[in-house]
Amino acid sequence: MNNVIAIAGIHTNIGKTIASAVLAEALQADYWKPVQAGDLDNRDSLVVQRLLSNNKSQVHKEAVMLSQPMSPHAAAAIDGIDIDHTKFHLPFTDNTLLLETAGGILSPLSNTFTMADLIQFLKLPAILVTQNYLGSINHTLLTIEVLRNRNIPVIGVIVNGESNKSSEAYIEQYGKMPIIARIPRFDILNKEAVKECAENIKGSLVQHMEYVQY
Repeated sequence: MNNVIAIAGIHTNIGKTIASAVLAEALQADYWKPVQAGDLDNRDSLVVQRLLSNNKSQVHKEAVMLSQPMSPHAAAAIDGIDIDHTKFHLPFTDNTLLLETAGGILSPLSNTFTMADLIQFLKLPAILVTQNYLGSINHTLLTIEVLRNRNIPVIGVIVNGESNKSSEAYIEQYGKMPIIARIPRFDILNKEAVKECAENIKGSLVQHMEYVQY
């Protein structure tokens, strides 16, 4: 097993899946979302699979799939499933693996376990996905503090969607955290757009990843 990196978010619906697709294309990395809640016919792994162009990346099967689009702990209760993180097995691969979490960093995975707990349990570094909206500076800085307090190495922040130079500069300065890539809001989201974006950010990604101890 080579490097495994958690793709974490400051909130739900923040663009982790799109970011994961771009990152997987840029690094020709594998992708795994261990827990999928809701929209199973268009689940995140299928979205990523459709957006990849390279022949090296593999999309791995989810460990748990839940029928309801809500927090995993609540969706699992409805489906009568007990999510036991200790039974998760990282997919075997010789490639870099991107593990996409669900929801925000403290979203409950079970009644006693959060996404931050999962990253910590698996001893993974993280890339944090943010988005510019009213309140996102607070959410981003809070998430960075949670990760640091748990001694989770953070490679950097990816901004998904519209840019806000003032907000991003504040996050970098106050949070002492580099923004390693910006992913634009795509007019058309397809393989070609993802590939072009991946080529644009690859150099910055590789540069920042070199300084993180896995």
